[in-house]
Amino acid sequence: MLNLLFQILAYGVAAVVAYVFYILSVIAWTEVSSRGDGYFSKPLADRQKFVKILQRHALFIRPLFELISRRFRISKMPLMRHRNVAGPIMMCSKKSYESTLNYKPGAEDIFIATQMKCGTTWMQQIVFEILHKGDGDLSDQGYRHMYALSPWIETSPTSSVPIERAPLVGEAKKRIIKTHMPAQLIPNHEAARYIYVTRHPVSCFASCVDFISLLGGPLMPVRKSILDWYCSDNMWWMSWPDNVEGWWQRAQKNSNVLFVHYEELKQDLPGMVTKIAKFLDTELTTEERDKIVVKAGFEYMKEHEYFFEMFSPNIFSVSNSIGFMQSGSLNRHEDTDNTECDRINVFCREKMKNSDYPLALFYPDVAHGDLVKRNLNL
Repeated sequence: MLNLLFQILAYGVAAVVAYVFYILSVIAWTEVSSRGDGYFSKPLADRQKFVKILQRHALFIRPLFELISRRFRISKMPLMRHRNVAGPIMMCSKKSYESTLNYKPGAEDIFIATQMKCGTTWMQQIVFEILHKGDGDLSDQGYRHMYALSPWIETSPTSSVPIERAPLVGEAKKRIIKTHMPAQLIPNHEAARYIYVTRHPVSCFASCVDFISLLGGPLMPVRKSILDWYCSDNMWWMSWPDNVEGWWQRAQKNSNVLFVHYEELKQDLPGMVTKIAKFLDTELTTEERDKIVVKAGFEYMKEHEYFFEMFSPNIFSVSNSIGFMQSGSLNRHEDTDNTECDRINVFCREKMKNSDYPLALFYPDVAHGDLVKRNLNL
């Protein structure tokens, strides 16, 4: 009887070891297969096959993390810090931050800068289509994916096409570079172009929660912990007020920086496409502009989401009902409660009380302490 118990125990231990090895193997395979543009540069059929394989593995792996999450969840957002700027430890490093700071921009570079979840991919698509006058091609016959052509500079080479391999696109031969970095860590070149997009801080928070849930799955920090992180200097790429303030000041001093509000894009996309095209020294016909407006619309981008995922799939994202493209709503703040709204408003208001950025002009509810439970109008 004792021998039988030892045998059962031995089989149990072996099964656990095998299961853990299986999980680690899948995670390692996912990382190796998708590092850089390893996933983004694949043909669509291969990317879809990759996702299906991950979905099958998720059936056996996610339940364990769901079980673990009943007892343990990450208490704080994981981060690294360099030059007093935090970043996601799984994507950024001191080396990648230094490489960003030391990058030598040129006339061929167009930087799309934002705090995270403020319309980055949307602006990348707008600029991409402007450069192609509405005929941009992200199919297998074209560039295949936004992140197979547009490097995410402070994560290079881990999360997109490495910057040294990024193609120059359109007739003008431009490089579209994504960044969330604060203005002081992005080198300036008078011939380069910089487009900064910001969004209402409460809507930004709501979108961040969705994104963290998508990638972090059941182990993500509780919502209160994410709010604490968002309203602190531990926020990746600096807090919303600090990130906005730095780029606002840079835009006021440099004609090669265009400062855009997400709400402006939502309210008048045709007019903003014309404005951005002019900033990029590109003339558009009405027909070309209208094609760009369609291909930069939420419906088009949602339908073609496989061109725009900003992060290669993982076990949690492929088993989550939340997609990379959410509602695209002007009123994402309505997905938060009054306590969260008030906390974010107070944080931003206090941070920006001596700021040059006209908070009261663009977001009066934040500046005056009103709860954000209405439509936002610039």
